[in-house]
Amino acid sequence: MTTTVHARYVLGYREGDHVLIEDASVVYDGARIVYAGPRRDSTARETIDLGEALVTPGLIDLDAVSDIDHALLDSWSAPEAAAGLQWSAEYFTHRRHDVFDQEERNFIRQYGLAQLLLHGITTCMPIASETHSSWAETYQDAVGIAEAARALGIRAYVGPSYRAGVNVVRGEGGREVRWEEQRGLAGLRDAERFLEYARSSAGDGLVRGALLPCRIETMTPELLAATAELARRHDVPVRLHCMQGTVELDLLRREHAATPLEIIERAGLLGCRLLLPHATYGAGGGTRGAAPSDSELETLARAGASIVHCPSTSLRYGMVLDSFDRFGRAGVNITLGSDSFPPDLFRAMDVGSSLTKVLEGRLDAGDPAAYFRAATLNAARALGRDDLGRLAPGAQADLVAVRLTDFRLGVLDDPLRTFLMSGSPRDIALTVVAGRTVVRDGELPGRDVTAMQSRAQRLFGRMRAGYGERNAHRRAAADLFPPVFPRLPAGSAASEAP
Repeated sequence: MTTTVHARYVLGYREGDHVLIEDASVVYDGARIVYAGPRRDSTARETIDLGEALVTPGLIDLDAVSDIDHALLDSWSAPEAAAGLQWSAEYFTHRRHDVFDQEERNFIRQYGLAQLLLHGITTCMPIASETHSSWAETYQDAVGIAEAARALGIRAYVGPSYRAGVNVVRGEGGREVRWEEQRGLAGLRDAERFLEYARSSAGDGLVRGALLPCRIETMTPELLAATAELARRHDVPVRLHCMQGTVELDLLRREHAATPLEIIERAGLLGCRLLLPHATYGAGGGTRGAAPSDSELETLARAGASIVHCPSTSLRYGMVLDSFDRFGRAGVNITLGSDSFPPDLFRAMDVGSSLTKVLEGRLDAGDPAAYFRAATLNAARALGRDDLGRLAPGAQADLVAVRLTDFRLGVLDDPLRTFLMSGSPRDIALTVVAGRTVVRDGELPGRDVTAMQSRAQRLFGRMRAGYGERNAHRRAAADLFPPVFPRLPAGSAASEAP
């Protein structure tokens, strides 16, 4: 079926880059775009006239939160309390268990993917926390994500997370990794099994396989090397969280006497389609002296590796990519990820741009065009897809339209710059993936989001309570997570004037 979308603005594609077209149309036939350019009369079976709106390529989130997010709980702790949010060594040895059963985990992933669509994400590489499981994700977890993605209509690169160890806190407060290497090998077998599942059940092409190991400090060199070999054999992307904190750097230095990038090189991963969230720490560089060094950036660029920049999450945890422009000047392919809630890449672009201005000391730093490319063209390049991230004939019909009429948006200058500074995903009028309308006027057709929200809130309560049994000092969740201001019990007497 052919569909025509008219809008005041369309972010089209010419000569390798986005271009803004005023009074424009996008036409797609089934899953493919056949036209994107100046407005033309529609002979399509369906015509959608959005009026004062901006139509852009669908956004690609390569560290896409598909969980009931934990940043509400662990992004504001004092240093002495933060260790209490990790697994204790005693919990690892004697008491670890799954907080949620399989059906509940499947629902949580469905909830997370629904949030992605409502925030303008049309392609995702999901991530969820292993903190609440007995080890990591399983083959069945990945199948559950794949089934949810197909049902909702989001494009997804999926695989079960796996690891050979867990970062734990000892009784006296020190950190170490406790190992069960056979669990890592079993996880890799699950990952390969899922790659075969994804290939055999490709169907509509929405779901593809990827290798998604856990954080680098939880991986043995042998498991990393086996991951690289499997990635080359199946020609799939690998995403490895690394270069993201001082605890990681210290653990790797103690365990392997090496930096994260040295370990990656030794494992042969630089020859793969490698994605690295968050790349905020390295051998020493940037204005803060703690970022990846110039030589590390050269290595990443030469290998064709991509970083997954998560500006909003980094800022919440007191970190920063130093800097977006510096990585770009070095030739590193920069993509974007949400990593925590909300999965709002529009907000991430604005946050990242502002942080880059601070680091570079220039108002023209953190160009919004470069940030938008990171969430579209650069991400498509990282996935090896020249049919994503652009509105062009032959590309996938993945698009997002945002309304520019809300009074709270204020006055309009350049529509993209204005929206990044003042808009929000609540302005999304239309989201289309592979020619299928998956969001219309801010709603998910056929989904009872009120019921989903109610159930998610109940599950969050259990997730929150679980921290009390995992921490080394058995502190209750109420002590770990005090309210911003003291809470009065329900029915307390009202304040009276003196």
